[in-house]
Amino acid sequence: MGRNVDNWLTAYIEYTKYLEAPDQFHLWTAVGAIGGALRGKCWIDMGYFRWKPNFFIVLVAPPGVVSKSTTLGVGMELLREVDGIHFGPDSSTWQAITDAFVEAEVVVPSVGQMSCITVAASELGTFLDPKNREMLDVLCDLWDGRSVPWKRRTKGDGVSEIHNPWLNFLGCTTPGWLQENFPVVAIRGGFASRTVFVYGEKKRQLIAYPKLEIDKDESNERKKLRLYLVNDLKRIALLQGEFRLTSDALRYGAKWYGDHWTKGHRGLDPEVFGGYIARKQTHIHKVAMVVSAATRDDMSITDFDLMTAEHLVTMLEQDMTEVFASVGDDKTAQAMNHILRTVRHYPKGIKLDQLLGNCISRMGKRMFDEAMEGLYKSNRLASFSSNLGVIVRLLDTHPEVPNTTEQTPTPLEVPAPSVGAT
Repeated sequence: MGRNVDNWLTAYIEYTKYLEAPDQFHLWTAVGAIGGALRGKCWIDMGYFRWKPNFFIVLVAPPGVVSKSTTLGVGMELLREVDGIHFGPDSSTWQAITDAFVEAEVVVPSVGQMSCITVAASELGTFLDPKNREMLDVLCDLWDGRSVPWKRRTKGDGVSEIHNPWLNFLGCTTPGWLQENFPVVAIRGGFASRTVFVYGEKKRQLIAYPKLEIDKDESNERKKLRLYLVNDLKRIALLQGEFRLTSDALRYGAKWYGDHWTKGHRGLDPEVFGGYIARKQTHIHKVAMVVSAATRDDMSITDFDLMTAEHLVTMLEQDMTEVFASVGDDKTAQAMNHILRTVRHYPKGIKLDQLLGNCISRMGKRMFDEAMEGLYKSNRLASFSSNLGVIVRLLDTHPEVPNTTEQTPTPLEVPAPSVGAT
């Protein structure tokens, strides 16, 4: 029997169409849900190590704007209906995490003993202390999916040994929390480079009463789609073993890897984002497993899957610098970040004097000029003269899509899902 929907990712976007959060929040929630269903019993074999489909995904937005926790909760609600999925605590005391891993222990045929948990934290700060170096080191080891046992001392001076621990984490936070709690060393260190930060600052639409929109659908398509999504996620959860790259995927991946290390990284400062740059290949292949599992059961990864994954990961890079621009004590960086956020609201450009007026309450004229100079020199902003005066606009910082015989796909560009397939 076939899947109920052609593509779980696009079907999930359709399912959430009456929510206000931006598309990328729903997309990455869906990625985390599929990863949570696959768990540590699926992998890509790299000979000396394995890549597994677990993620650290953090939704970042100003408070109260795009309903981050609601967005996350909708996706995790579907995952909770899958048998065998264990959710961990949203607070990261060692005792709570150890207990969650112990409770999740199972023996999987041909895989062995493993402990897999997904954590969904509506407030990142309840789970993560960025200043706790020991915690960050353990989280990095868990993301890497190492098969060595993890030992933790428990109450009563006992020792728990967790075999094949696997952690899938999704959380929500604000730029202000990152600014106050994330030291610069954490950005340049291992945890941030292993984390997918998804940024949004605007609602994609205004819907005061989602249920009214849902009730207009007399055919109950949303209820049917929810059932299809849950049933297909249960089917995805049955996948087990190695994801294998096709020969075309291997060729594409090898070419991408060579270009990645020889052609530079547009818009990313290697000194700050060097860890992410080094792990981008891993991020792409983790997402590629999800892209494959979203559409079929053969556990193959095609060049199309790999291109889709690369595009989805790369599309986040435009906002990576914005997410962390306010971290640390660099007031100029904070000013640049505020200017970029302001200009982004004006796709066709904004008058320079209007931009200054919008920003002057946050910075003085001297700081504004210094920040603007930095943005011009870094090719983030451009200006031109018109009969209205000097116009400032945002430069496109998305890396170019690879030139292939097929248009590079993204799940958001695939036609609306076909439901009820056999």
